[in-house]
Amino acid sequence: MSEQSGAPEGPVATGERTRPARPTRDDYVAWRTATTRWRDDDAYGHLNNATYYELFDTAVNAYLYDATGLDVRALPQIGVVAETGCRYFREIGFPDPIEMGLVVDKVGTSSIVYRIGLFQGDSDEAAAEGRFVHVYVDNSRGAGDRPVVPMPDAVREAVVPLLR
Repeated sequence: MSEQSGAPEGPVATGERTRPARPTRDDYVAWRTATTRWRDDDAYGHLNNATYYELFDTAVNAYLYDATGLDVRALPQIGVVAETGCRYFREIGFPDPIEMGLVVDKVGTSSIVYRIGLFQGDSDEAAAEGRFVHVYVDNSRGAGDRPVVPMPDAVREAVVPLLR
């Protein structure tokens, strides 16, 4: 057990399966800070679930804009979200800023698997961790008729340094 948090270190057994340990700041490579807003909290006084997903989307796409210097929405191949998920560890919310850590688990020919850790305050342990999968499709066709294509070289070059 960690003396500071009382949380077990390493994987945690939950019935028949093993759950990964709670992520820490050291698990992430790139960082961005988001300002929380009063409206981000729900009726229970903590960050609304939908806001977590907005933060994941912002962390990934802001990183791509900064790292490539391109308008990723205007590329011939665009990343569409094929999968998302979130593990919640503790409550966070307004008024403190949220630090978003970003790491890449896998870079394929046409897809990228990201993990985004959300941190608030001085804790080294994530308050939540998101999984976010981009699959690249042909942007010259309309929605619903976009075949999967290889990701742009500029995107690949930007995300490979985030592999862990």
